[in-house]
Amino acid sequence: MTFYDLASLAKPLVTAPLAHAFLDLDADRRWQLGFHDRATPLTVRQLLSHSAGLPAWLPYTGEPLVAQLRRTPLPGAHPLMGATTVGVSTYSDLGYRLVAELLAAELGLAWKQLGQAVSGLSPAPWTPAPTELTAGQDLAAWRIAEPGLPYPEAAPGLPHDANARAGMVGHAGFGATAPQLRECLVRWMASRCPDSMAIDSAQDEGGAVWGLGLQRATEPYADLLARIPLGAMGIHVEASNSASWPAPVDSAGMPGPATFWQHLAYTGAALFVRLEDRCCVALLCHRAGPDGQLLNLAQLRERRRGMLRDFLAKLDA
Repeated sequence: MTFYDLASLAKPLVTAPLAHAFLDLDADRRWQLGFHDRATPLTVRQLLSHSAGLPAWLPYTGEPLVAQLRRTPLPGAHPLMGATTVGVSTYSDLGYRLVAELLAAELGLAWKQLGQAVSGLSPAPWTPAPTELTAGQDLAAWRIAEPGLPYPEAAPGLPHDANARAGMVGHAGFGATAPQLRECLVRWMASRCPDSMAIDSAQDEGGAVWGLGLQRATEPYADLLARIPLGAMGIHVEASNSASWPAPVDSAGMPGPATFWQHLAYTGAALFVRLEDRCCVALLCHRAGPDGQLLNLAQLRERRRGMLRDFLAKLDA
């Protein structure tokens, strides 16, 4: 049975549920995390909504994040390390790293143990291994930010994300088969945690809305998701191990206000949730093309849209 690296789906399925269950979302954590020079509070609510003013990404070195930020003046050196603004959402792996560190410190348990207990997902290293992917843009960014730090070598049972391979917790490092993910989603939905996550909290510069672990669904997926009738289904996992992707198809047009929330993963996996009828659709795919190349974002979007179209065709049958 095919095994998938869930990558950033660890954020809504592992890190955010633990944060909602065990952390005060509004306590100021500046001193605890070492951000003594920060002028504004640093809260878990900000970290979950990607609005803490942290860069999207930095290589994982094992040192305190605040120390790395102080010695790495890199805004503009690479898109993954651009300057950000407190209160404006900028998708950040670093915020979830800090949430995981808070959880591990307060609960006194190892991160993998915590994550597996709350989700039922498998922490890396894995057997069997997911589909292999070539290095992405983090390779170039890593060399800019940390030229003296070796880029973590890939291995069949390790995450595709270089930071996860190097040890960064909170944002990646869990995988699953389709049945395993479905069991996780059954538990996740029953916990009512998505209800706490799907709350408008911050916007990015393009107007996209983030909650506390999920994002309001927008194009290119919202038009397809809007075709799922209320009450038509519960929890579904659609899996594909295909190396092809469909040709682009024009959108049917943006529907009314999005009712689905989503989270997307670098490796291709995706999660969509509608709270009104407890509808949950997960896509399991990978990002390798026919020749093993890493699909670009446009190709990956079409792969996901193709899977959604196939699912809708089955739903209509």
